[in-house]
Amino acid sequence: MSKKAYLLLQDGLLVEGTLVGAPGTTGGEICFNTGMTGYQEIYTDPSYYGQIVVTTAAHIGNYGTLDAEQESKGPTISGIVVNEFSREFSRLTASESLQQYLEKHNITGISDVDTRMIVRHIRNKGAMNALISSELSPEQMREEIKKVPSMEGLELASRVSTREPYYAGNPDNEIRIAALDLGIKKSILTNLARVGCYIKVFPARTSFAEMEKWNPHGYFISNGPGDPAVMDYAITTVKEILAADKPLFGICLGHQLLALACGISTYKMHHGHRGLNHPVKNLLTGLGEMTSQNHGFAVSEKDVTSHPDVEVTHIHLNDNTIMGIRLKSKKAFSVQYHPEASPGPHDSRYLFDEFVKMVRESAAQPVS
Repeated sequence: MSKKAYLLLQDGLLVEGTLVGAPGTTGGEICFNTGMTGYQEIYTDPSYYGQIVVTTAAHIGNYGTLDAEQESKGPTISGIVVNEFSREFSRLTASESLQQYLEKHNITGISDVDTRMIVRHIRNKGAMNALISSELSPEQMREEIKKVPSMEGLELASRVSTREPYYAGNPDNEIRIAALDLGIKKSILTNLARVGCYIKVFPARTSFAEMEKWNPHGYFISNGPGDPAVMDYAITTVKEILAADKPLFGICLGHQLLALACGISTYKMHHGHRGLNHPVKNLLTGLGEMTSQNHGFAVSEKDVTSHPDVEVTHIHLNDNTIMGIRLKSKKAFSVQYHPEASPGPHDSRYLFDEFVKMVRESAAQPVS
């Protein structure tokens, strides 16, 4: 028998639906993803830590779950909001249903709600906190939601980062890359390995000096959750990498940290960019890319355009937000979106090749 659940948004919107996943109460910032597929990859992306995800696809759970499609050890989201939830699945290779998967990982969600209305509400009102509960009354939820912290000012990367260094890729690969794990996705490591890298993944708070002991040829700064402006430890690390003139590539949170290391500010977006269909223009080639995105913070357009050493390389064609930068005097670049694209289109995977090319050119330069 179906159990009732409620969704309460911070501004007072209350929606009644059906419990999915594990019974309980969960809170976090509510956001929406416009992707039509890839729900397991979305749920296991560490960048969503502390968030309740509304999916705009009408049917969720219809192809079950598969261990190989996880972007981390398990789901990192706080909860899910879906329209129609399927407890059965059609894919023969799936290991279990989404319901079984959510129960196993103690994730609470709600279904049988008008997700179109909820998405329009968030798009109009902006990102805000929310609460899902199958055990509290609406009155109790109104008190409980006050305890949910604001995403702005939260340092979350160190919570999802690895506790111990580990390796990825073929040890025989000639290029060694030190990756700072702020919530890294497995597909990023797969793509770095694909272009010939052997990667050592370090915990979020690892110093530049400690990573240098491995003698890497270049550095990668990963995606991750939380407010980049409060990550002083990571900003310092990026500054030290730049000061040493080491090749550097950043994705998403890594992009924001590169900007902050250059004195460029970041800001909390109205409702963020999350989905698989975001149009980006490469200003260096003039070509367009369909991209996978997941971020609620962005780099200041004003600060970038007035910075003498930073060049904008990519822009979002919907709102002209900064999607990529590079330094004129250093071997460093970054993008706000996800070129590994899991889930999503593969238009931007060339960026991994460009990173390796930059690393090779740097290694070939004589030491002064």
